[in-house]
Amino acid sequence: MASKINVCLIGVGDVASALVQGIENYKKNPDKIIGTLPEIKQYSINDINFVLGIDVNSDKVGKDLSKAIFADPNCNMKLFEPDYLNAPVVKGPIIDGLDSNIKNIVPVDNNQKPVNIINEIKNRNTDVTVILLPTGSHEAVKYYAMSALEAGSCVVNGMPSHVVKDPEIVKKAEEKSLSLMGDDVKSQIGATIIHRALTNLFPMRGAILDKTIQLDWGGSSDFCNLLTPMPDGSLRYEKGKRQSKTEAVIANLPNRDMIDCRISAVDYIPFLKNQKEAYMRLEGRVFGGAPVRIDITMFVEDGNNSAGIIADCIRISKIAKDRKMGGILHSACSFFAKHPPEQLDDYVAKKRLLEFLENKRER
Repeated sequence: MASKINVCLIGVGDVASALVQGIENYKKNPDKIIGTLPEIKQYSINDINFVLGIDVNSDKVGKDLSKAIFADPNCNMKLFEPDYLNAPVVKGPIIDGLDSNIKNIVPVDNNQKPVNIINEIKNRNTDVTVILLPTGSHEAVKYYAMSALEAGSCVVNGMPSHVVKDPEIVKKAEEKSLSLMGDDVKSQIGATIIHRALTNLFPMRGAILDKTIQLDWGGSSDFCNLLTPMPDGSLRYEKGKRQSKTEAVIANLPNRDMIDCRISAVDYIPFLKNQKEAYMRLEGRVFGGAPVRIDITMFVEDGNNSAGIIADCIRISKIAKDRKMGGILHSACSFFAKHPPEQLDDYVAKKRLLEFLENKRER
């Protein structure tokens, strides 16, 4: 019988809320499970066991994870209220996590002292640590990744900050025989994966893509954070997120260096809450040079759209840990992340992932 997968969540925001609600709901209603890969046979959703949360929000610190996921400014839809999880939310160091307008909506109590992160993760026998910090928290992401590895935990990085592309982190993971996955989770049916599928359709059908745009907006704290100006006048969105999404959309196209591509987060609209909306336009040419244009708009609950992917990443990380595989899980990164070390066509990434699950050697 498979053992439990002990999980620590770094950042108890909307994605964490959707993940905890969904998994705890599925444990009680296994006949309702959707949104995860059925090919993962070694571990089930029921095996995921939340043991720890780390945050700086004073309204979350000190609560059990089952309650903290509903504290403001979280705004993911409430679908299920979990039972007590015995997974305390403790305070971590802020580092660069609140260096944006997000500080205006996240209360912090200086009387709550940061804990020893390595000890907390280690003492909870954590198998997998999932990093879900605000975009742009590059120093904090590295600190938590290194701490998790030192504590004996695999790392799943849901953010665009470098983990699998950081040589120091990769070296430590290899030395510890612990896996890394990332960077920047590719949502289940999100703007990036839809945009990517449509751009790849052009060369597949012998057409030419000339230009494309994607505009995103939403009401979650992530959009509040992304649209904060930096000291140089640029937005935090520029520091990794735009590159991550752009690479995911056009990296494998034969004429990628000639495509006029612009991907932007355009507004933070609080009343939308965790609903994300996106508009995509693709312009190109078909036979005879005749023009073709595609316009598409999508609407999705953003937290849930990432949560199913992370649930799969957690289970795959535990499989790698059982096999004592250290370092980057390339097949999983290419399939699940926007900014992996190796960009592969989705069908190739899926094929290699299935080979990994069948215990064939990673390529």
